Parts: sequence; C-alpha cells; structure tokens
Amino acid sequence: MTDLLEEPRDGAKTLAGAGKSYGIPMSVLAEITHRCPLQCPYCSNPVELERAGAELTTEEWKRAMSEMADMGVLQIHFSGGEPTARKDLVELVRHATEVGLYSNLITSAVLLTRDKLAQLADAGLSHVQISFQGSEAGIADRVGGFKGGHAKKLEVARWVREVGLPLTINAVMHRQNLHQLPEIIDMAVALDADRLEVANVQYYGWALKNRAALMPTEEQVDWTTRIVEEAQERLRGILAIDYVIPDYYALQPKKCMGGWGQQFFNISPSGKVLPCHAAESITGLHFDSVRDHSLAWIWENSPALNLYRGTDWMPEPCRSCPKKEEDFGGCRCQAFALTGDASNPDPACVFSPFHEQIFRAAKEEATGPAERFIYRNFAGGTPEGER
Repeated sequence: MTDLLEEPRDGAKTLAGAGKSYGIPMSVLAEITHRCPLQCPYCSNPVELERAGAELTTEEWKRAMSEMADMGVLQIHFSGGEPTARKDLVELVRHATEVGLYSNLITSAVLLTRDKLAQLADAGLSHVQISFQGSEAGIADRVGGFKGGHAKKLEVARWVREVGLPLTINAVMHRQNLHQLPEIIDMAVALDADRLEVANVQYYGWALKNRAALMPTEEQVDWTTRIVEEAQERLRGILAIDYVIPDYYALQPKKCMGGWGQQFFNISPSGKVLPCHAAESITGLHFDSVRDHSLAWIWENSPALNLYRGTDWMPEPCRSCPKKEEDFGGCRCQAFALTGDASNPDPACVFSPFHEQIFRAAKEEATGPAERFIYRNFAGGTPEGER
C-alpha cells in the first residue's frame, strides 16, 4: 500500500490507500457471475440477474484485484451465482495469489471436477466453502432444484480435504430443513470440515417471495439454539460452529456486514461496488463501477457507500439509542424490503415502530401450512415455477 496520490480513471485525485475515514476494507465479495445451475428459493442475488454478456472480463477482474491489494484488502471471496461457471476462475485465483490476497471459493460445488479443484489448489486457492441445503438428498435436491446435487456436494467436499484445503460447510437453514440440523452437524464432522456456518435465511430479494415457506417457528428457533450450543461445547477443537439467531426472532439487529461501507464491499458481476451483496435490492441508488472509477476512489467518495455510513444518517429512535455504534442501525436492505424505505429503523429491532406489525405477520406465516417454493425457473420450465 502507498500514501501517494494516484490518478483514477475518472481523472479525480484521491489517496491510493483510501478509506481514511472508515478504515481499510478487510475483505471483498467478488460475485464474478450470476449464472447458477441451482434454483434455491432463498437466493440472495437480485431478482433481476445480470446477463453473462455484462460480466467483467478477465483483465477487468485482475485489475480490480490489483487495486484491492494496493488498498490493503486482505481477503477475496469468489462467489456468484456459481463462480465455477466462469472458465477463467483458475486464472483469477492465480492472480489473487500473485497480488497477495487470501482467496476463498464460495460454491455450490455441483459443477466442480476433481481436476479443476486440483488446478485451483495449484493456483493458490486458500479455502473452499460449500453450501448444503440439507443432510440428505430428498430435501436438499428439492430445495436446490438440482437432481443429484447433494451427492455431488459430498464428493467435492471429500476432494477438498484430499487436496489439503480447509473446508467450511455453509448450511442454509429454514423452516423446512431445520429438523435436520443434528445430522448436518454430524455430516460436517464426517467430512472433516474446519467450520460450519448455521446460516439462517435472510428475507429480501428472492427469499422474500418464499418467506411463508421458509420462516421458522419460534419453537424451531429455540430448539436450534439448544442444538447449536450443545454441539459447540461437545465439538470444541474439532469443528467451529458459527450461528446467529434469525433476525425475525432477535431483539436487536445485527451489525450488518460490519456496518454499511465500513469493513467490506461487494463487486457485482458487471463491476458495481456495493456495501453488501443484496444492496441492489434498494431501488433508486446508483452504485459506481470499477469500469468508471478506481476502487480507492469509490471506497472514499461513492455517494451510495457514504449514504448510510456511521450514525449521522439515523432517524429516531436509532439516533438516541446507546447501542447505535454496536449495530449501526442494522440492515438497510431489510428495512427497505419490509418498510419501503431503507432509512427506516430495521424492523428486527424491538424498538422499531415497524417491529410488532411486520414480525407478528411473519410469525403467523410460520405456523401456517408449509408453502410450495417459488423458483426462478425450475428445470427449464416456466419462470417462477412452483414445487
């Protein structure tokens, strides 16, 4: 990293280190494509996906990674969509290694071959994170909308350990698979995973369409918490387990992504720089692109990144809250999805004026009959097909 002034592509002056007011971004989520063979009903990608023709080129991604390293970024997480759908993934991982970035592959694994995984390891890949939709094929393949997906995930997880890479299991949990959590924990241990994320669904974007089918009951959440706490104690030193209570059952919102535009940013397939992977769900915001500006300039000067940084933007009761610098107002995407205004208090907070009405309705949905999933396009059929 350097303290010299640089001339970004837009011609403005800025510090190459950037982020002087909010620190150095520690990690970047690189969504290199929205293409994906799965049809997960809780997908966090935008409702309107970006086409392959709009994706950054190999050279554009490499240039962006070099700029990340110059800024002091430490980690890059290759994601999507399904990142292995890009034919240049090995080249991108190799460049990340060359510029000194720790690289994590976040994947559904269903497109990976043993040879491609070995190539990625040789290119310097640091870690692999595989998503699972259940503990067995029946539920898992139904949720993912991909026949044979669960078996392939198990196979790839074993390959990951064979090539000597650390492994995280990302278990996306919801109403229809929470009962499998004990088996998922056992599966993670059997696969020799280093870490298990018990990742509760977040309800915006496509997941909001499926909230009635995905929202757990309060009893399920209490049971899940007991299972996780027991496993954390029992498997200490064997398997690290991360778990956060679902927003809809918490009293205080989470510090989303470490605070809007404070520790992290995301790059969309077409190069837009976002404060989180779901920020495009907030309509009306303009996100600057790496095709138009340097990353250092965007981190420091982007109106969208500066919009909800810190605490000055907050309305009441957030502005007077003693915990405002702990949670930084919670999730802006959730506030927009549930109230129509991203500047409103996050409804997850018990002090939000929107909390009781919105969350009472969601909890009532959770106790109703199990709903069918709405998929983007199931098995090549009609968009928003149900199953």
